[in-house]
Amino acid sequence: MSVSVVRYMRKKRLGIESSPNIYLLKQAAGTSKIYDLDALANDIEMAGSLSKEDILHVMKSFVRSIRNVLKEGNKVRVDGLGIFYITLTCPGVEVEKDCTIKNISRVNLRFKVASTLRLVNDSLATTRSAPNNVEFVLKTETAATGDNTGGTTPPDPTNPGGDEDDPNG
Repeated sequence: MSVSVVRYMRKKRLGIESSPNIYLLKQAAGTSKIYDLDALANDIEMAGSLSKEDILHVMKSFVRSIRNVLKEGNKVRVDGLGIFYITLTCPGVEVEKDCTIKNISRVNLRFKVASTLRLVNDSLATTRSAPNNVEFVLKTETAATGDNTGGTTPPDPTNPGGDEDDPNG
């Protein structure tokens, strides 16, 4: 499975009209899905011996436990996934007595990915087909109009081998 990306243009320095244009890549709109606990439980059920109901119960308990640990100001390390932790947003004040708990305007949930989960661009990876490699496909203008897929020429159904016509035949 590959991730579809598209090119887009913007100014190198945003807000400065004289700045040169640059091209960047982003994931193509509408190409990603959101998996909920139910969908994940279905996938896990197919791969293991637990029932979907058991998996959902464990996952919901897992989320509840993470929330409770974070509410106490602690961090949660999930092996193979990463570390969940909280940070605070609080404006600075000049006088110490004005720095109170009421100044905390936001509590942020943060996540630091585990090094074993870091994903790698497959076209730059030294190990092909490794589990953390992500394959990207650049959608071109012709692909966006439906003329073709992924910017490549569709295979010829009359030539299953994909080679040019046989010069001998």
